[in-house]
Formats: sequence, structure tokens, C-alpha cells
Amino acid sequence: MVNYMKIRQKMAAALFLLLLVAVPVSVYATEETRQQIEEAEREKENTESQLDETRENLDELNEQKDSLEGTLSNLNTELTQVSNNLNELEGKIAAKEAEIEETNQMIEVTNQELEEAIAIKDKQYESMKKQIKFMYEKSDNLYLEMLFSAGSFGEALNRTDYIEQLSAYQQKTLQEYKDTQTQIEEIAAELETAKAQLESDKSELDNYKVQVVAEQSRVSGLVSQANNSLTATSSQISDAEAAADAYEQKLKEQEEELTALRAKLAEEIRMAELAAQSSWRDISEVNFAEGDRYLLANLIYCEAGSESYSGQVAVGSVVINRVLSSVYPDTIVGVIYQSGQFSPVASGRLALALTEGRATASCYQAADEVMSGTTNVGTCVYFRTPVEGVTPRYTIGGHIFY
Repeated sequence: MVNYMKIRQKMAAALFLLLLVAVPVSVYATEETRQQIEEAEREKENTESQLDETRENLDELNEQKDSLEGTLSNLNTELTQVSNNLNELEGKIAAKEAEIEETNQMIEVTNQELEEAIAIKDKQYESMKKQIKFMYEKSDNLYLEMLFSAGSFGEALNRTDYIEQLSAYQQKTLQEYKDTQTQIEEIAAELETAKAQLESDKSELDNYKVQVVAEQSRVSGLVSQANNSLTATSSQISDAEAAADAYEQKLKEQEEELTALRAKLAEEIRMAELAAQSSWRDISEVNFAEGDRYLLANLIYCEAGSESYSGQVAVGSVVINRVLSSVYPDTIVGVIYQSGQFSPVASGRLALALTEGRATASCYQAADEVMSGTTNVGTCVYFRTPVEGVTPRYTIGGHIFY
């Protein structure tokens, strides 16, 4: 008796090998891995841009800090000069205050001298008035009478000498009066000069004090401003350095992630190539477990629930093709839950769909059809949304299959 089942299996295997030879298989990574790589590369480029911008900002801040430090150094030098100037001004102030004190003392002494000179002048004036009155009342006959009344020539000579002495005394008294008057005028002039100098010294002293206050205020203000700017800039530099360190660490992590994703991509390519060259089972050799239909229908719902029926069949066909390939797990559960293969598994959407039983009637129909051996995408083991660089063997709805 002819075993028709074995004959059919051999014919299916031969037909499958013929398809492998006749139709080249394009090998690409899964949709999730490619999307992860593309997203990781975008994030890496964004981080590199942020890091470059932060470094440029850091360079500018460091230049600003150097400038501020130079300014502060110059201000400190200027502050030293100001301190020297202040010492000099304080010396001038002290000297001027001493001069003012000396002038005050001189004015006091001069006032006393002036009062004494005026008193002497007044006495001399009174004396001169008496002499003039006497001379006016007695006239010049007094001197002739004194001469002619002398008892002897010697007495006459003595009286002549007395008259000369009296005349000389009167001349001396007059001259002293004139000298006193001149002295009074000189003292008064000196006093006026001293008072004028005192006013000038006081004005100069006030000016020195104003200079001291202005110089202190100016430099202190500049130093305070420079210190505040330097403190603010140093704080900004610390923040920028911290940001740069964070970006560098993030970039390092992203590079590590990209390295891992590219390694994963290489492994998936190797697996796809291996699948193309590996042996395949016939659908009749698969023993479906209870719940496989429910699991497959809900995966189809998650991946192609909004696609046409042919698109749902195509997604289900990819799952069954993996079950048939010796490269992938040999059960629907193993294929669907293989790490990193179907995004609804990782995102939790499949778990939610299974909990709520979201699969539609068409999803169940598609699951039944592919589990019976139907495929509308040949031996494709991957599908994804269209992307540049991927050459599909089939395009159905919003997915490409390869």
C-alpha cells in the first residue's frame, strides 16, 4: 500500500527547495532592531550636538572667566595703587590738618600781637596828643625862655642839650608811632593772608576727603562687580562642565547601546542567512498546542489588526515560517516570545490583548489559514513598515516582507 502522506511530504520538501533556489532571499534585521538602531543613532547624534554646543559654551565661559580674572588682576593692581594713593592722600590730609592747626595758632598769636600793637599805638597817640597840646599852649617861647633864663653859659649849654634831647624824644615818639602803625598794617595784612590760607586749606582738605571717598567707592565697586561676575561665571562653568560630563556619559552609554544593537543586528542577519540555508519542516510535522490559535490570533491583531485580511495572513505566515525553519524555535509560543522579535511582546500590548481577548474574527480566520499551511509571503521570516535600504520580496498593506 502506497504511503501517500510520505509522498506528499517529500513533494512539499522538494517544492520548498525549488522555491529557495528560484527566489533569492533578501536578509535584513527585524523591524524592532532596525527601529532601535535608527532611534539610537538619532539620539546619539542629538547628544553629540548637545555636547558640542555645551563644549562651545564652556569654551566661551572659560574665555570670559580668563578675561574676568585678568580684569580682576588689573583691578587688584589698581586697588594697590589706590591704597598707595589713599595713604598719600591721608598723609596730605594729616599735613593739611597740621597746617590748619598751625595757621589757627598763628592767627591767634597774630590777633594778640595786633591787640598789643593797637594798645601801644593808642598809648603813643595819647602821649603825642599831650605833647602837641603842651607845645601848642606854651609855643616856642618856652625854649627861648629856658635859654635866656640860664644863670651861666654852662647852664645854657645844658638847657640846650635838654631841648635837643626833648626834640629828639618827640621825633622818636613820632617815629615809633609811625612804626607801630606800619606794624599794625603788616600784622593785619598777615592776618588776612593767614585767614585766606586757612579757608584755602580747609577747601583743599575737603577736596582731599572727597577724593578719598570717591576713589574708595570707585575701586570697591569695580572689584565687587568683577568678583560677582567671576562667581557667576564660575558657577556657569561648573554647570556646563557637569552638563558636558553628563552628555559624555550619555554618549558613552548610547555608543555601548549602539554597539550592542549592531551586534544584535549582525546576529539577526546571520540567523536570517542561516534560515535561508537551513532545513524546513512540513506543516504536517508541527504539533500545535492548545492555546496556539488564541495566541497567534491576538499577535496578528496587535501587528496587523488594522490591515486587510491578506495583510493579517501575511503576518501569521511569518510566524508559521519561523516555526517550520530549523533556525527558530519549533513552537508558536517559542517563536512569538523569542527575545526581541515582536515589539507587541516587549511593549506589553500582546499581554493586554490576550487578557482582554481583542483578536477579531478575521484574525482568527487568518490564524486558522496559516496553521493549515497557507502562506501568501513564501518563506519570508521578517516583516516591517517600509524603510529605505530594505528590498522587500512582498509588500502587503502597510508592511513589507522579506
